[in-house]
This record gives sequence, C-alpha cells and structure tokens, in this order.
Amino acid sequence: MIPLVYDQVNAWGKDDDFFLALLKKLNVKKIADLGCGTGRLTTHFAKAGYHITAIDPNEEAIECAKEKFHSDELKWIVGDSSDLQKQAFDAVIMTANVAQVFLTDESWKRTISDIYRALKPGGHMIFDTRNPLAKVWEQWEKDLTPDIATNHTTGEPLEIWTEYEGFKGSIFTFYETVKNAQTGEVLLQEKMQLNFRALEEIQESLQQVGFSQIQVYEDWEFKQATKKANSFIFHCVK
Repeated sequence: MIPLVYDQVNAWGKDDDFFLALLKKLNVKKIADLGCGTGRLTTHFAKAGYHITAIDPNEEAIECAKEKFHSDELKWIVGDSSDLQKQAFDAVIMTANVAQVFLTDESWKRTISDIYRALKPGGHMIFDTRNPLAKVWEQWEKDLTPDIATNHTTGEPLEIWTEYEGFKGSIFTFYETVKNAQTGEVLLQEKMQLNFRALEEIQESLQQVGFSQIQVYEDWEFKQATKKANSFIFHCVK
C-alpha cells in the first residue's frame, strides 16, 4: 500500500457497503479495524457510531488516517494483531483483502489466534479474501495503463504503474511505481506480495484456533459462497 495515492485509486465500492451492512446486522459496539491503512473505511465505522480501535503497521498510513473526518473519535495504533487487548472487542474486522498480506502460515495463524483471544465470548471476526480459483491476476496483467492520481501536497499529476513478477507457490508478487506524470520522475516504488490461500485451507486454520461457527459469503452478497466466487467474505463467531 502506498498511502500517498491509496484512497484515490480505491474508490468506494460494493465491498464497503457490505461490511457496513454486515456490522449493522450484529449487536456490536466495540470494534478493532486490523490493517486499517489510511482509514478510508475506518472513519465510516466511527461515523456509524461504533467505538473503533484502528491498527496498522504502516506509520505513514496511520498519519494519513488521523487527518480524516471523525478521526479524533478513534484510537489509532501503529502495530499489529499482538496489540489487540484480550477479550476487549465485540468484533475484529479486516477489509480490503488484508488477510492476504500474511505470507507465511505462521504469521497467518498467529494473527487469527491473536484475534480469537481479543474477542469477547460470542464476538465476531470478519474479513475478505480473493478466491484463487477466479485467477484475478490474469485480469490485472492485461491492464497496461497506469492509474491516475494527484499529489495533494504539490498539486502535481501522478501515474501509478504496476509490474507483475508472478507466483512462487501461492504467493503473488508485483511492484507499484508512482511517477510524476509530467516529468516521469519516480517518486515511490513498493514491492507487494499476496498469498492466495484456498477456501478449505482458510476454514481449517480458523477451526484450529477455536472458531466453530464459520459463515462464508460470496461476492458481497448475503449468500453462501461457492467455488465460482471472485471473493470470499468470512464471518466467524467465537
């Protein structure tokens, strides 16, 4: 994630509406937004009346988030799942496919174990992830045009170019480069990696840490997921 341009290239979508609708169905008040990034969706949780603790390891992203409307009503933490307090939350949510940034089985299991401990009895863990069977990377690789953004500090136009390295095992690697659109100067470059875990693998890992009630929705609809889904949305109850 590159905080400078993240919000501009990730417009509000069906996924954001779904998360808000799902939370509304649940009797929750205290929520942790793990991997909150720039707070693009986090601040909407706060506006909806939830008490939010927002956590992300990217200090620059947290600083961007703090500048947003309603941000003074949130608790911001530069950190990770180990900073979640024990049995403190009605729900812990990870949005925008944050679940895929945990590249090793060890880091994934540590994260969901931390979340399980942080939930009150009956608490909810909610997250989304892409279905590897949908092969979304094939569509990504066909798009050879840059995303367009603006440097809000200088007003300069920006281009975000993506190069794809491909898979090693289940891990997909790519690079994002931010350039000044007028001069071609490279301003930022970041290596990004995502783990495309299978549905069954994720379900098994959740059961191993203690979740017994696991609902999986499909493509931002309140219907049971199938293997034809592009995205899985997990709702797990402690």
